[in-house]
Amino acid sequence: MPAVPFKTNKDRRPHIPKQRHRVTNWSTYDAALRQRGSLTVWFTDAAIAAWRAEPRTTRGGQRHYSALAINTALTLRAVFRLALRQTEGLIGSILHLLGLDLAVPDHSTLSRRAETLEMPRRQAGGEPVHLLVDSTGLKLCGAGEWMLEKHGSRTRRSWRKLHIGVDAETGQIVASALTTNDVDDGSQVGPLLDQSTGPLTSFTGDGAYDRADVYGAVAERHPPRPRSSCRRARTQCPARPPRQHRRGATGTCG
Repeated sequence: MPAVPFKTNKDRRPHIPKQRHRVTNWSTYDAALRQRGSLTVWFTDAAIAAWRAEPRTTRGGQRHYSALAINTALTLRAVFRLALRQTEGLIGSILHLLGLDLAVPDHSTLSRRAETLEMPRRQAGGEPVHLLVDSTGLKLCGAGEWMLEKHGSRTRRSWRKLHIGVDAETGQIVASALTTNDVDDGSQVGPLLDQSTGPLTSFTGDGAYDRADVYGAVAERHPPRPRSSCRRARTQCPARPPRQHRRGATGTCG
């Protein structure tokens, strides 16, 4: 018995062959690798003009920074995984390097404006969507976690389930639903499809969505078009494979 048990049958397992292609254009290849780490930041004239907030006509204090400025700072923060103070320093460095005379939002302003900032959403167009659905667990943290670390007492941890629908082409979340942990994945297909207003090309999920009510919800909201090739040949379309031979739930709409 070897020290590593999973190597017992390594002689009978399929092996991935080594790459036969050899790189000959090393100069171009090295330049492409260096280009991956290149960082180019620029501000358009429209962005510079819209950096400052427009004068407020209603009652209340005047804002110094527009939603575009706050959105730019928070986007850089998410990309580089920075804290608020580090984000303030990064924005100041970029503006200094570009030679722009623009004010830098401080970390307190970023924290306050992030709570009410409206992010631009993807407009529903006429292009079809390849929808990928799945769910994940969200752990609830709060005072109970602090009590557990301090006193060592056992408590029943609570968590929620987040159901999401992602566009396979753009990778953007187009539908979401937050439920308790006792809600199954298939029951949230209807609410997810209701949030996707555009045409649907395909619906893909894992084995949890391989149910009759899921197929019915997809067919009800996005009925498939008849197959003209089957009508011309006057033959039946191939039946759906048995459940034990399918992996997940994949359907084609339209």
